[in-house]
This record gives sequence, C-alpha cells and structure tokens, in this order.
Amino acid sequence: MQIAPAENPKVDDKLLKASSEMDAFEGYPETHAQRMASLAESIAVSMNVEPHDRELLKQAVLIHDIGEVQMGREYISAVRQLTDDERIDLHRHPVIGEQAAAKLELSRAVQLIVRWHHEWWCGAGYPDALSGDEIPLAARILRVADTYAALVTPRPHRPAMSQDEARKYMVEWSGIEFDPAVVKAFLSPRA
Repeated sequence: MQIAPAENPKVDDKLLKASSEMDAFEGYPETHAQRMASLAESIAVSMNVEPHDRELLKQAVLIHDIGEVQMGREYISAVRQLTDDERIDLHRHPVIGEQAAAKLELSRAVQLIVRWHHEWWCGAGYPDALSGDEIPLAARILRVADTYAALVTPRPHRPAMSQDEARKYMVEWSGIEFDPAVVKAFLSPRA
C-alpha cells in the first residue's frame, strides 16, 4: 500500500531515504516503515484525526527509530535477547531520534512524536514516563502501529507472530502498554 506524498516533495524524499536506512539497519524488509505509516494512517482516519496531523504522524512513523541508526549499536541486529545494559542503552534512542528529526528540520510536533513513541499508557514507558492522555494521540497511535508491525515481522531473535496472535497481544496489553481507544480503532474493521 502506498502512502500519500507529503506537501513538500523534498521532505518526502528525505524521510523515505532515512526510512530505508532505518529499515535496513534494524533488519526489517524494505518498506517496513512505509507499511507502518499506512497502518498508522488507517488508525488515525478511524479516530478522525485531522489531515494535517496525519501528515505529521506519517513523517514521525517513517523515521521513528532513526535514533537507533544514529546510535549504530551492533546489538540491534543480534540473534539473541538484549542484556540489561543493552536495553538501558537502547532506551536512549527516542531522545537521539528527536534530535535527528530536528537536524532534518522536521516540525517540533514530529520531533516529540518520535521522542514519545515508546511511552506506555500506564506510565511504564520511556524516556519520560508519560501516561494516559499526557502522551499525544499521534505517539499513542505510533506505539500501536510499531508494536503490531514488529510482532508480525520476523526478527533476528524471534519468529513472526501470526496476525491473530499479534491482535491477541494488543488486546492483552490494552490499558497497560497501549491506549485502549487506539487498540479499539486498530481492531475495528476498515471500510
């Protein structure tokens, strides 16, 4: 599924290039982030998010893990579970991603969506331990799209889940990791 072009083709080109680099670094198939952007767009439309805000969300989705690329850690593609030290180190990537988004001259809104895409509904996320509605809706949508896409894609340290298994996971973690309203919109049949 193709995503709609941005209002500024230069921004779109920058984001697609950064997105491809991010997907390659993380070991995802090409266009993984673009598929995530389509999923996030679908959720946002069903939640009546304004077109301008959906465009900002799309930009953030395309580069959401650019901080991992900037960090350049080998453990990202390790065929094993991360150590505690590696996990703590990895928790820095949203802040580094926020800074990278600023260097790409993306809006402050996009920078903050990137920063907060690992925040959890219950407040157990990172980097700022935001909870509930403190987390902007776009970041909550990205959290759902990112997790679902990761679950149904094989990773170096685990096989892909089936779509049914991944949907069950999303339901089980609704109200903990995920905004229940976003999960409900995600699970709703698309027209």
